[in-house]
Amino acid sequence: MHVANEQHDAGALLRRQRDRRRGIGDVIATLGRIVGTRSEPGQVRAAFESALQQVLPVQAIALRESASRWAASRTDSGLESVAFEVPGPTPAQRGILEATFEPHRRLADWEFQMMGHAAQLAALVLEAERGRQGTRPQPAPPGRPRRDGAAPLIGTTPAMAELRARIERVATTDFTVLLEGESGVGKELVARQIHELSPRRSGPFVAINCAALVETLLEAELFGIEERTATGVRGRRGKFECADGGTLFLDEVSDLSMTAQAKLLRAIQDLAVERVGGQGTQRVDIRIVAATNRSLKSMVDHRLFRADLYYRLSGVDIRVPSLRERRPDIVELAAYFLERHREVRVLHLSEGARDALLLHDWPGNVRELERVIERAVALAGSAVIELDDLPAAVRGEYEAVLMPSIRRRETMRAWGSRYARLVYERCGGNKRETARVLGITYHTLNSYLRFPVDAPADTAEDMPVEDIEASDEADPVAAAS
Repeated sequence: MHVANEQHDAGALLRRQRDRRRGIGDVIATLGRIVGTRSEPGQVRAAFESALQQVLPVQAIALRESASRWAASRTDSGLESVAFEVPGPTPAQRGILEATFEPHRRLADWEFQMMGHAAQLAALVLEAERGRQGTRPQPAPPGRPRRDGAAPLIGTTPAMAELRARIERVATTDFTVLLEGESGVGKELVARQIHELSPRRSGPFVAINCAALVETLLEAELFGIEERTATGVRGRRGKFECADGGTLFLDEVSDLSMTAQAKLLRAIQDLAVERVGGQGTQRVDIRIVAATNRSLKSMVDHRLFRADLYYRLSGVDIRVPSLRERRPDIVELAAYFLERHREVRVLHLSEGARDALLLHDWPGNVRELERVIERAVALAGSAVIELDDLPAAVRGEYEAVLMPSIRRRETMRAWGSRYARLVYERCGGNKRETARVLGITYHTLNSYLRFPVDAPADTAEDMPVEDIEASDEADPVAAAS
């Protein structure tokens, strides 16, 4: 009898060892298939969790960065969990592999051993995910700008100096940030700068375009979905889980429906999510950065946005200035975009093109400027971008005002006379007020008003200029002003 029991135990041990080898083999095979594809960063981790959950008798498997302050613990639904440390190249890059199970179903010794082996595999999963997310930025080659798809915070105007200062102050905290600004000003770039300067820089930066979220798939996209919740549905992690230990960027949050706002509010309040078809909630450690191109306060007043969600998101507000509010930065930005395409063509702006860029109002802001430069790089006929190489919308007023005079070969005196007459009319025929507005002397104004603007160019150039060059010091109006 004793011999029979020993043989039975030995057979059970062999079966468990075989099952463990087969289970680990299945997990490795799943990772091999997903890593070889051009999948999103979060899909590698989701595939690993799903494959491991199928070979272990557990309710859920979660792999997260160790930077998360939410360690393994008893969940709200009464389930219990056990966590294994996942090794990493540095202490800050270690992870946690957590298995959640029912209290009456304890893990056997061989299942604990399998979790230990899986924790070693999890280290490879985290490294693969970091590589896909680019959390280890590679230095750009000398003399070449980084091709990150967006312009850095370029500009020397006071508005940009103030923006940089606010970013640096906010980045050191862990508070929720609300970015306000027009479309195309670079709100996502500001959010990334906050993330890169924060203690969470080693964690993921996950961006969500709230305007593109489909109402029926909202919960699955944000909070994830369990395996086999419906026929043909594969389990995956939501954006909240993908951002665990890092920053979650909610772009165009003003476009969320009222129903979506209510679901988002609950997740932000509790910092916990429940997958579709799941049992129990899972804590996440994330920083929220939201962005909007509309005034959320005004939307709250018109009952288009939930007041409770607004007060959750606002408080630490940063306004990103539009491009027309910092016109001196336009030429610098244009030079940056030209340099970024230097490998394609080496181009420079002509004086006319530069002036046209400065006069344009840029309703599409930096994004519009980038597209305009790309168009010029593709279509310019020479090494210099001329006025005609710019789109008609950008040439706009500059071309409408200047080109007719250029074709007629008008002189500077004709231009000055025309503008002086216009200001003179707007000042109600008051010469002294007109001189003050124009910043010229009384005698100079009279000379401009007497100049025949309809005179031929060759005649105008031969006219004496003594009156135009009258001394400001000798003018009583200039002295009084």
